[in-house]
Amino acid sequence: MFLTKSALSRRKLLRGARSLIALPLLDAMLPAQTPLLKTTTARSARFIAIEMVHGAAGSTNIGTAKNYWSPAQTGRDFDFSLSLAPLEPLRDYVTIISNTDARTAEPQVATEGGGDHFRSSAAFLTAAHAKQTAGSDVANGVSIDQIYAQTQQTRIPSLQLAIENIGLTGACGFNYNCAYTDTISWESETKPLPMEVNPRAVFERLFGRANGGSVLDGLRDQRAQLGVGPADQIRVDRFLESVRGAELHIEGIERRNAVAPARERAGAPLGVPESWEEHVKLMFDLQALALECDATRVSAFKMSRDVNNRVFKESGVNHPFHTLSHHIEVPSLIAEFARLNRYHASVVGYFLKRLNDTPDGEGNLLDHSLVLYGSPMGDSNTHNHRRLPILLAGHARGALSGNLHYACDSGTPHANTLLTILQCLNVDADRIGDSTGTHSL
Repeated sequence: MFLTKSALSRRKLLRGARSLIALPLLDAMLPAQTPLLKTTTARSARFIAIEMVHGAAGSTNIGTAKNYWSPAQTGRDFDFSLSLAPLEPLRDYVTIISNTDARTAEPQVATEGGGDHFRSSAAFLTAAHAKQTAGSDVANGVSIDQIYAQTQQTRIPSLQLAIENIGLTGACGFNYNCAYTDTISWESETKPLPMEVNPRAVFERLFGRANGGSVLDGLRDQRAQLGVGPADQIRVDRFLESVRGAELHIEGIERRNAVAPARERAGAPLGVPESWEEHVKLMFDLQALALECDATRVSAFKMSRDVNNRVFKESGVNHPFHTLSHHIEVPSLIAEFARLNRYHASVVGYFLKRLNDTPDGEGNLLDHSLVLYGSPMGDSNTHNHRRLPILLAGHARGALSGNLHYACDSGTPHANTLLTILQCLNVDADRIGDSTGTHSL
């Protein structure tokens, strides 16, 4: 006889299987008479940081006047801007923060001129000023994803993911080490964390490696023998089908790439698709699965690199990315860049919708997550770090209400946003980088 809320662990439910896989939070895992909100999982929000590099059209003088990124209205009664319109269906989860500056990414001495790409990504989650060095003596700050990860106890402390081929070492230009642009996660002031581009490697880290067949093969008999209630059984089946779907997707990419006569991304792992959108959405799918089964509660995702000149074919914009970002203040080119920003936001919207559609305790994953999306650069044409394009998504287990455009006083440090995030995640912190306070969200 099945007893609801009999305190079974995720792993105990499938302990007898040849394969072992973590499961989402089920009713059967909770002690009897225990409300969901009092469980350990319910007390910890998920945090996902997403960097889309090299600024936005809305940070230019023209784009600010036309409200390409930040809405014209502040508060809750606002119209979504051109660049963020794809997120309007999730309005109740979106908090737009405008007028912040990443001053620690600016050059402080003459020799640092030209190194904005390096200091930009380095400051995104640290609000620190990266040390100018091409050697191994890199120095930055601890990133907020790692500050939060250190407060959590999960099988995987955090995920670090990227889209472009990275992993270079040594000098990358302007006397800066490649590490400053290759990652946004810093475990310590001197330890940047490498970011993974291969979906196959991410999948195997989450769910293990199959010796032929599927990682789920050993679970076929056990799925019918869990003894859980109907709602939990549906949840288990849906989750395992999603895992298998991601596995099949990766296998299909590998088969295509193995027989391709030539690849646009020469040298990339077989599991990396040629399409940027396919790659990003697959990485989002893997992050959603990791969050759902509580393999980790922290993820950092770098969606591109500043100097990337890819043409984003699915966007309908035919200009190469980096070339278009240097629009030389031509209004028509700035408008095209805004269209490209809109496309990037729409792909992030795919991830937010997936979180919103995934049950998690008394709510969904987006209710229980805090997603940071944006760029640590403002006007890409001038490489400045003012009026950053930044938004938060999710309710962070009640810490954020959403449906808000919060306009800061001009010159407010980007660090204030990072400190606000830490406090929304219940991290005991009163300062990070050059912060001067927090936002009243």
